[in-house]
Amino acid sequence: MASVVFYFQVHQPFRLRRHTIFSSESDYFDDVQNEQICRKVVDKCYRPTNSLILDLIKRYDGRFRVSYSLTGTIIEQLQRWCPDVFESFQELAETGCVEFIAETYYHSLSFLYSRDEFARQTQMHCDLIEQLFGRRPKVFRNTELTYNNDVAAVVEDLGFQAILAEGADHVLGYRSPNFVYKPPNCESLRMLLKNYRLSDDIAFRFGNRSWKEWPMTAEKFAGWVDHINGNGYICNLFMDYETFGEHQWADTGIFDFLASLPEVILATGKNDFLTVSEAMDRYPVVGEIDVPHMISWADTERDLSAWVGNSMQANALHDLYALADGVLGSGDDELIADWRRLQTSDHFYYMCTKWFADGDVHKYFNPYESPYDAYINYMNILDSIRGRMGSLHLAR
Repeated sequence: MASVVFYFQVHQPFRLRRHTIFSSESDYFDDVQNEQICRKVVDKCYRPTNSLILDLIKRYDGRFRVSYSLTGTIIEQLQRWCPDVFESFQELAETGCVEFIAETYYHSLSFLYSRDEFARQTQMHCDLIEQLFGRRPKVFRNTELTYNNDVAAVVEDLGFQAILAEGADHVLGYRSPNFVYKPPNCESLRMLLKNYRLSDDIAFRFGNRSWKEWPMTAEKFAGWVDHINGNGYICNLFMDYETFGEHQWADTGIFDFLASLPEVILATGKNDFLTVSEAMDRYPVVGEIDVPHMISWADTERDLSAWVGNSMQANALHDLYALADGVLGSGDDELIADWRRLQTSDHFYYMCTKWFADGDVHKYFNPYESPYDAYINYMNILDSIRGRMGSLHLAR
C-alpha cells in the first residue's frame, strides 16, 4: 500500500509600510495592502479549495485526508478580514479528517538566532491551534522546512512526536523519501520527508505546457503513486496551499485535478490518504537520516541562501535579534508584537539578490521594487523599534 500524505502550508506575512528615517509613526504594517492580498488569495485559493476539500472528505466518507499548518499571521488576517474562511478551516477540523500541525507562530527563522524565542513562538502557536481547532499538535514543521539534526533534537525536547523535512537528494543519497525515518541522537522523534519530485509536479510544473508530462491528469499521477508500492509506504506531497488557484490558476485545470485525484487513488483498494500523524503511526521507522547542515524546501539549492545569502540579510537578522533582550524586557505588548511580526521570514526573502527559478512564485506578493529597497525600509523600521525601546526604558 502507498499512502498519499498531503500537507499544505498556509501563510501570509504582515507586509510593511514605507518608512523613512524621518517617519515618526509606529504603525509599520500596511493594512490596506495586507487586506487586499489576503482577500485576493482567499478568493483565488483558500475559499474554493477549502470548499472542494470538504466536499471530497464527505464524498469519500472520510477516506480523503489532509494536513495543514496555518501560521499565526495568516490566522490573524483571516479572523480580521475573512472570518468566513477561517470558519471553513474550523469546519474542516470538525470532520476529523484534517490535521493541523505546529510551527513558529510568526513563520520566523528564530531557531537560527534565539532558541528561547523559537521555543516561545512554538508554544504560542501550539496554544493557538489547540484553542481554535480543539487538538494540540504533535507534529512540527519549521519555517520553510528549515531543518538539521539540532532542530530535531530541540523539537523532540519540546514534546513533538514527528517533524517534516525536505527529501533533498544530497541528504537522502540512495535512499527514498517514501519511508519513515528518524534523526540521529533522538529517542522517538520520527521524520517525514517531502517527495519533492511529485510535490513539485503539482506545485510548479502542473500548468507548464512545455513540460514533457503536460497535461498532468489524475490518472497519470495516480499511476506514479502506485509505482511506490514495493519501494516505499508513503507519498509525501508537501506544498504551499496557494498552489491551488494562485500559483496554478484555475484555468490550468488544477481544481479539476484535485477533485478527480481521490477517486483514482482509492479505486484499486491498494492506496489511500493519511494525515501526517496517521502516516507516522502506521508505518515503521526504517533507518536514520543524518542532516548536519541546514536544509530547506526553497529553490533549487534546498538551503538557507534565500534568507541569509547576502550581507543585507545577515545584517538585518543580526540587528533584529540583537534587540531581543531590550524588547522583551520592556514589557510593552505592542512593541513585542511588532518586533515579532518583523521576524517573519518573508521580510528577508524580499532582500534576496540571487536568481532562483522555482522561487519565482513568491514574487507575486513582493511589495518592493528591489532587494535594496526592502533592506532600507526594513532597517528604518528597526531603527524606530530601537528608539521606542529606548524611550520605554528611560521612562521606567
